[in-house]
Amino acid sequence: MDSSMEGTAGGGVDSEADPLPGGAAEAASTDTATAAGTAGERVAVPPASLSPSRAGDFMQCPLLYRFRVIDRLPERPSEAATRGTLVHAVLERLFDAPAAERTAPRAKALVPGQWDRLRESRPEVVELFADDPEGERLARWLGEAERLVERWFTLEDPTRLEPAERELFVEAELESGLRLRGIIDRVDVAPTGEVRIVDYKTGKAPRPEYAEGALFQMKFYALVVWRLKNVVPRRLQLVYLGSGDVLTYDPVLADLERVERKLLALWEAIRRATESGEWRPRPTKLCGWCDHQAHCPEFGGTPPPYPLPTRVTEEPSAGGPGVAPGRAQSLPVQADDGPSAGGPGVAPGEA
Repeated sequence: MDSSMEGTAGGGVDSEADPLPGGAAEAASTDTATAAGTAGERVAVPPASLSPSRAGDFMQCPLLYRFRVIDRLPERPSEAATRGTLVHAVLERLFDAPAAERTAPRAKALVPGQWDRLRESRPEVVELFADDPEGERLARWLGEAERLVERWFTLEDPTRLEPAERELFVEAELESGLRLRGIIDRVDVAPTGEVRIVDYKTGKAPRPEYAEGALFQMKFYALVVWRLKNVVPRRLQLVYLGSGDVLTYDPVLADLERVERKLLALWEAIRRATESGEWRPRPTKLCGWCDHQAHCPEFGGTPPPYPLPTRVTEEPSAGGPGVAPGRAQSLPVQADDGPSAGGPGVAPGEA
């Protein structure tokens, strides 16, 4: 579960997307810290770690990363993101029951209670249905969540599964000092010790040409597990409830080393942008889902004043000839050669 809620002030679910009621995971895995000022205000500090969600943000659009991680601009909840949160919560809770009782009717019966829990822990989601006094749209939305949960039983058999971990927060520090963190939906461990990392997606599976981009998040998690346990996961598995597909990949050490190099380059680009204050927008068709158009120069907006100090260096930038001293460049890092971490055409929040 890669969560787009991670590190945001109020946004929807990540790929990356933090679909945990109560926000405990969100608090534990935010990519940037905040300090309390004398009057209790939130004080921006430089990014200190990287998650799949935030890595995907920067690869999609450096300015979006800034808005979410540094400015922490609020984002409206969306029906798709909140549905992803709800479905994740149901699938997590189902494993509390004995194996024989993990049935589709029981899972569907969990939906109303988990929705109530979500509304209590994250009151902002209530506004999604504020204009639905008769509850008709809410009933349809809950029905869609139930159908996604029910479809899961056609893809996996929970009576034969005993997850070693659910909604597992992981964090590892690389030799470079970069901290990687995230939340894994499910970890299965075979009797032989082989590890499988599983992530649920409530959207549809990407087209084959974008599968590599979709696997970026899973390779990120595999890298963290390898660095923590010195074990390369045997299998990475993406379960797409929206289309009823299962995407699997068996990583090798070279995959994880390649992802680590990519993340180090990405973090260097983030560091330079943080120091210079230059966060360049990268327009794509995903801009249509962005909550921050009013602040984006591509839409005639003006970003808020940069809340961190900037540093102008005297030496020419590493960006090469023709780059003015002190003007950092964003590296055009792509997620495993895909246009974005989630693949094109994937609406944010379809976790």
